Formats: sequence, structure tokens, C-alpha cells
Amino acid sequence: MPETSVAHFYDELADDYHLIYSDWDASIRRQGGALDALIGQDRAAVLDCSCGIGTQAIGLALHGHWVTGTDISPRAATRAAREAARRSLSLRTAAADMRRLPFADGQFDTVVCADNSLPHLLTEQDVNTALAEMRRVLRPGGQLLISTRPYDDLLHDRPASTPPQVSRVAEPDGGERTVTFQLWHWHDDGEHYDLEHFQLLPAGGEWRVQVRRTTYWALGRDRLAGLAAEAGFVDPQWRMPQETGFFQPLLVARAGG
Repeated sequence: MPETSVAHFYDELADDYHLIYSDWDASIRRQGGALDALIGQDRAAVLDCSCGIGTQAIGLALHGHWVTGTDISPRAATRAAREAARRSLSLRTAAADMRRLPFADGQFDTVVCADNSLPHLLTEQDVNTALAEMRRVLRPGGQLLISTRPYDDLLHDRPASTPPQVSRVAEPDGGERTVTFQLWHWHDDGEHYDLEHFQLLPAGGEWRVQVRRTTYWALGRDRLAGLAAEAGFVDPQWRMPQETGFFQPLLVARAGG
């Protein structure tokens, strides 16, 4: 899939992305706390190379880390900086492809690539390129944190949809509900799938429907860990949500010296 189509998907979604969550601020705090516990040091220099509108980046900034956020979507990266400023936090952001990170070698203690962002890359070559870039900008011994959907289970079941997620925007009258769900269309190879992202937004007693489309590669855990090892990461391990408190499985690894 051309990178512009991924950028377009998230540019279109940026203004409404928070509506994916039943309570976005609570998710920011919860995810930031879980990632902070894995980082395990104070005031780390962190790159979130798929920051979106800032869910993980803002959460980590709340814990005192020096966070830089990049995203392939200029609109999402701009919103992340704006949302951080609203919370009196410093968050430097830029639009950048994770395959071409605009930073010097060895600049960060931790690189985060969360919320199933890496599987937007649809070939092994592109995943290798992105992982090599993450390795390059990490100091020796620096930490990599990647989260994906639980693809080992999903590859077995190949679901056609996700359950609806209901969000209520806080308003003086209690707010109106927004409903988000996804339809998945699996390719013949059994590994890639096209996603239709539906949002039902209240509009004067009716529903306004937004549909956005993108494609993912369902990367299994062993395969992704192997690719990370090929890119120069050592001791890759998967940490599961029941252990970390993070909402997705996390691949944790260190940059080789």
C-alpha cells in the first residue's frame, strides 16, 4: 500500500480519533503508566515513532519523560502537539515515516511504536527498514517497545469485524454517543486484510456515517521477533496485557551494542 494512503487514512481520522475510546483521557493515563513501568527509568529520551494524536506520547510525558512524537500523518502529529500543550506538557512532534526517521544515530533511550502501527507496513522489506531505523536512533542498549494486535489468535480465527465501541463526548447535557467498529476483509494470502473503519456520529437525531479504509499485515509474534533480531535487537520478548496492563501484546527488546 502506498504510504500516502496510510497518511490519508490518519489525516482523515485525526479530528475524530479520540472517539475510538470510551474515555480518551483515561486511556492516556493508563497506557502511559503501563509503558512508563516498562521503561523503568526517570526522564528517558523517548521517541514515539507512530504517535498519532498523542495517546502514548502524552501519557509518557505525564510521567516526566522527554518525548518526541512523529507520525506519517501531519494532521495527527499536529493534533498531538496541540493536545499536549492543552495539558501544559512539552511534546515535540513532526510528520515522518518510520522508515526514514529524521534523527541522528543513538539519540533516544526508548523507541515506542504502539497501537498496531508497524503492521501498516505490508512487506518484510519495509518492516526491516523501519526496525533498522528504530535501531539506528537508539543508543546501544536502548529499549524498543512495539505493540500489535494479538495476531496469533486472529490468524487462527480470521474475524470479519470488531465489536462496536461506544464513546460519549462530555457535554453539559451528558453528551451524545459515537459508535466505532471495523469490518475486516482478508486477502487470499491469509495474512493481509483490508479494514473498513466505521464511525457513527450523532447528527440532529440521525446518524452521520464516516468510513475510512486502510490495509494491515497480520504479523505473528515469532515472525516479528525474528525480524527484530535481524535488525540488531537482542533478547526480544513478548509481554502480554495481563502482565503489563497495556491493552495489546508488547514486543520488548534491546538495541545491540
